[in-house]
Amino acid sequence: MMIAAVALTMIGTTAAVAKPAKAELAAPSEWIGTAEIESAERYDSLADGDLWPSCWADDDNLYSAWGDGKGFDLSSNFVDIGVARITGPADALQGENLAVGDEVGELWTGSGTRKPTGMVCVGDTLYLAVQDLSGDFDHAPAATIARSDDHGKTWSWDESGPMFDDHEFTTIWFADYGRGGSWAPDDYVYAYGLDGNWRDSYRDTVPDPTDLFLARVPADRVDDRDAWEFFSGSPDSPAWSAELDDRKPVLTDERRVYGKLFNPDLRDNLSVLSQGHVLYDKPLDRYLYSSWSEYAHHLYEAPQPWGPWRRMADKDYTSLNLEPDVFGGYGTTLPSKFLSADGRSMLLQANVCCSDPDDSPSYHYSLRRVTITPLDPAAPANPVAATDLAGRDDTVPVSKSARQPDLEALRDGDVSTQVDDRDGEVKDQGWWGYTWPAQVELNRVEFTVGRPGRTGGWFVAKPTVQVRVDGRWVDVKGQVITPKFVPGRGGARKAYTVRFPTTAGTGVRVIGSAGGDERFTSLAGLSAFHGLQLIDGGFEQTSDYGPVWGFDGSAGHGFDSGGNLSHSGDRNAWVRTSETLGPQYVTQRISVRPGSRLELSGWFRTSSVVQRTMIGARWDGGETIKEIAPTAPDVYTKQSTVIDVPDDVDTITVVLGYGADGGDAILQLDDVGLRAVDD
Repeated sequence: MMIAAVALTMIGTTAAVAKPAKAELAAPSEWIGTAEIESAERYDSLADGDLWPSCWADDDNLYSAWGDGKGFDLSSNFVDIGVARITGPADALQGENLAVGDEVGELWTGSGTRKPTGMVCVGDTLYLAVQDLSGDFDHAPAATIARSDDHGKTWSWDESGPMFDDHEFTTIWFADYGRGGSWAPDDYVYAYGLDGNWRDSYRDTVPDPTDLFLARVPADRVDDRDAWEFFSGSPDSPAWSAELDDRKPVLTDERRVYGKLFNPDLRDNLSVLSQGHVLYDKPLDRYLYSSWSEYAHHLYEAPQPWGPWRRMADKDYTSLNLEPDVFGGYGTTLPSKFLSADGRSMLLQANVCCSDPDDSPSYHYSLRRVTITPLDPAAPANPVAATDLAGRDDTVPVSKSARQPDLEALRDGDVSTQVDDRDGEVKDQGWWGYTWPAQVELNRVEFTVGRPGRTGGWFVAKPTVQVRVDGRWVDVKGQVITPKFVPGRGGARKAYTVRFPTTAGTGVRVIGSAGGDERFTSLAGLSAFHGLQLIDGGFEQTSDYGPVWGFDGSAGHGFDSGGNLSHSGDRNAWVRTSETLGPQYVTQRISVRPGSRLELSGWFRTSSVVQRTMIGARWDGGETIKEIAPTAPDVYTKQSTVIDVPDDVDTITVVLGYGADGGDAILQLDDVGLRAVDD
């Protein structure tokens, strides 16, 4: 089945598909910690064909159906549909054809082709969803269910007409409940369906599928249309109706990917809900839906068959032909037979067209590894340290897309290696980052930009650091970058440090506008830390009190600029009052190692009426603040103190200020520093 740009005749009419009431739009998952999908197949097979929906029967064999090929008998004739039995472990798959063509199903609409879309095993009874698909693959007008009671050798179905028609619920697959359905929670088989088409209708013959629907049917009556009920409720209040028109989507995702491509002959502006598969991951008690679009895979998760469904992960393989190292595929399934005992490792089957005339690396039963780790809800536990969080065993690198099969160049410590996201899209932004299966605290990111190519590979402006919180990426507050960012070609291999107040999240990334004629970015290194630091001690990038520098007091305060009042550089902090107000402090909240010793310093200049300056720290339940008499008015003088952090304290607020005890009391502060003191 060809899903790339194809030269086929468009049908002459446009089919209308009713749009039932919307479900809640799919939000990012708060359940997932990390998810990894391999960039290419790991296990292949001596077969020919695509789609391969499958089920695991009581006899411990995997049964699967293919479209457009020869199946496992490469000397046989090409057929549009067939069924095979697959045996052996994933790394040594063997198959045997069982039934083909008219033995499996019939074409109801008189034109187009038959396609398998879903298979389920109830014990050793096999059910196969067979779809009528137009010759240009752009609309699916009908579907029915065939049944086999002899392990796939012979099939029967209601020959009076299709079970579903008028483009409604005509792309069908089933919830996979393990061997023979042994993990099923009740006596029903659950079936998922799309209206209109099996994926984006490239020629807009029918509306693109953006809603996923659900039905249930008694396990012994899957091929009996009168026994089907359709989900008509909500995730919190499930309900069922025998009327198809009462159905409500369990998942709505109206996202569009690859909005515009440089190559006008490739498909763009793609919807993301397509013919896929739902695996019940019993060890994790979670439902996983594997979907795809032309250049990407999309994973969703839910606690129940009806949801609420949430976006779990996306894997973007680019619109470029990067086979055999980087490629996606369609007809995604996650067969339960290959699920690990802990539920965290599985194999995804997906195909790329075609075997004729050009060989494809995956136009056969093709498997790649998927690894997921649910989110650990524990509070962050990583202390202040010099350790790069990118090097942790549970760190998963992520990006918008990448031409490279992995992202290890981000953390290999070698800035001569790099990754880039040239993917053929006229995109606004590129991003690179890491995710973790539990919250971490961090306050510094270091990155080295790559060496640009002729047509791109740079950020056109200073990028932004974001953290992932509750599944969503949000800008870090108070970020300060050094040195000054150099956009475009001039910044090749340049290293930058972004500091910000300590924040917690399950991921971090650097995101910015992509540059060049081909709109892409490159990165040669990325690190993340939770370390001892004081941000912008010279106030050079601070113009307002807020996330970085705070103020404790009621006196007038602000920042001078221009350099004529600073100790060094262009800027300094100031505080001023003409009445008695007591201590006034410039402050910053800082992560520290419990039990450590720190030296805090700063350059102070005061007016003559100031009798005391203060420097030190506060924490919950205590403080240590040193009072020092100014040595000379109107002259910058360095003051310092040693802070002994209590053994049970991991956060302090440093304070630097003065006693505003009357008169024209002025303080100017600059070049604040903090360092660890060796015992």
